[in-house]
Amino acid sequence: MSAEGGANAGNNSGAADAARAPRPYPDSVAEAVTAASATDAGQPQPLAAPVVGMIWAQTTNGVIGRDGGMPWHLPEDLAHFKRTTLNHPVIMGRKTWESFPDKYRPLPGRTNIVISRRPEMRDQLAAEGAVVVESVEDAMAAAAASPGSDEIWILGGGEIFNLATQHANAASVTVIDMETDGDTYAPQLGPEWKFDGVSPTEGWSTGANGTRYRISLWVLGNNGRAQ
Repeated sequence: MSAEGGANAGNNSGAADAARAPRPYPDSVAEAVTAASATDAGQPQPLAAPVVGMIWAQTTNGVIGRDGGMPWHLPEDLAHFKRTTLNHPVIMGRKTWESFPDKYRPLPGRTNIVISRRPEMRDQLAAEGAVVVESVEDAMAAAAASPGSDEIWILGGGEIFNLATQHANAASVTVIDMETDGDTYAPQLGPEWKFDGVSPTEGWSTGANGTRYRISLWVLGNNGRAQ
């Protein structure tokens, strides 16, 4: 999938699908994931697991971060992020947690699960309001036991995305119409990922500060986790 199409990966067929048949960003990620599980007979299969989504914003050249932050400011994307993740558990690495301003830690209305392999950080992270675990697998188990676990959202950063891709079946991607240098890049999604919708369906939205962006959803086909 091309960065401009919505994800930073080399799946040209997925980008072509997005260009050939654009449709609006779906109202329900769960319904989109269920629909993607349709068999050859066209019958969607019940979800065998919750929606496990990855959510990120990236530039057109795939940058998602620089020096522990995002090299842009887009309130409209922050509103989309809150709308998508509110009332569901969220999983992130320690550096992503630390990138949030103090007043937003923990993110309200969500169980905040932080992955850290540094034992000396556990007490501090817990005191700040995080559920601290040592691995993606432990994070998934903690999320499954949390309120709102019909959807679980993975927030990054880069290493966590790469480790968590095998658990995910949805990816909400905001593409910012700019190129910049960075030190963290969007995860690669393989050909099993399918374009599901984009907003706007043509061109770009323009934020109040003049930044152009579009938001797309990709889902894993046949209701299977990437292997």
